[in-house]
Amino acid sequence: MKPATRKTGPTIGALSLRIDLAHGRIGPGKIDLLEAIDREGSISAAGRALGMSYKRAWDLVDALNQILGTLVVATSPGGYRGGGAVLTDAGRNLVADYRAIERAAQRAAEPRLTALARRVRA
Repeated sequence: MKPATRKTGPTIGALSLRIDLAHGRIGPGKIDLLEAIDREGSISAAGRALGMSYKRAWDLVDALNQILGTLVVATSPGGYRGGGAVLTDAGRNLVADYRAIERAAQRAAEPRLTALARRVRA
């Protein structure tokens, strides 16, 4: 499912959401990374899919762990079986909550975004 921030149409603008919490920020980049980890099954593959370095991907996962105070990704070591990564319940819940907030914000802002889009094109 495409997130609300990616929705564009002839009269709708896009809304980008960043949530500032006591211990850090959660925004579309971190959520996109979690979704890519879920899809790709590894942090390195998710980073490659998003055009970021392995270190950057790990740093973002670590930042999310710190913000939430719990692991958002469970990893298994590499080796001949290849290792991997999966989202924990906390990670899945974070993605679901963020996307729900994003959809609600997009719905709430849509009339104003439409009006703004009309004025910009005029």
